[in-house]
Amino acid sequence: MKVNWGKKWRKNFEKLEYETYALYLSYKDPRVPLYVRILIILFVAYILSPIDFIPDFIPVLGYLDDFLLVTVGVPILIKMIPKEILKEHRTEARLKFKNNKPKNSYIGLIVILIWILIIFIILKVFFRLY
Repeated sequence: MKVNWGKKWRKNFEKLEYETYALYLSYKDPRVPLYVRILIILFVAYILSPIDFIPDFIPVLGYLDDFLLVTVGVPILIKMIPKEILKEHRTEARLKFKNNKPKNSYIGLIVILIWILIIFIILKVFFRLY
């Protein structure tokens, strides 16, 4: 039996997307206990923070801690939210992503242009290209 790893990874990534958005919606919900909302904020702050336990510039290990934290942290936080509230937010998250799938083509283009500019500056500074 042939396993299509691409489809499996995409399905898991989409589920992580929904779950993360459901976490965001849960954070805004006053019915969720305060300590869970604080943990959600701390989790998101660490993930978005440029300061990590293992710096991102270290090959493989730099991103491994973020990857592990997301893949382990999201399910743990999801289990802390009351089931009926989580079910409501999961439904809302799926509807949002099904109807309004974000288009990132412009953002992707901007990121590529920024990387090209950074590479050009590095080449110019280190190799004195004129």
